[in-house]
Amino acid sequence: MSQDFQPRDPDFRRRTSDIFDGATFMRHLGARLEEIAPGECWTSLAVGGMHLQQDGFVHAGVQAALADHTAGCAAATLMAADQNVLTVEFKINLLRPASGETLECKAVVLRAGSSLTVAESELHALRRGERRLVSKATVTLAFIDAGRKPGR
Repeated sequence: MSQDFQPRDPDFRRRTSDIFDGATFMRHLGARLEEIAPGECWTSLAVGGMHLQQDGFVHAGVQAALADHTAGCAAATLMAADQNVLTVEFKINLLRPASGETLECKAVVLRAGSSLTVAESELHALRRGERRLVSKATVTLAFIDAGRKPGR
């Protein structure tokens, strides 16, 4: 469901990459930015022991974090140069237990508004060459003034 979005910031690729790289928690998880396009973002994560829950599946929190951050970056491709993006709400459906060597996430903006944007993330687990949809998230994001600090 790709739409023909026009970025408001001609430097959207660098700014989105900076947002992705600036998230310490995502670096800690090992998430990688693979590709960005207007209204879209692709990320991946090499699954390791630290990502697993007690039964050996990728933890729901890891999936949620990757889905949320990837959606935020998809939305960031459409914000103005004087804006930042923050998640205001998200819902994730865990469709099946996630196991594999890699998680891939693709987020697509469904609706780009001037202050609120809605994106959808799909996470696939790759296991021995097989790719399976494991979770899907809907994320609502707000564009805020870049000079504004959260909570102030």
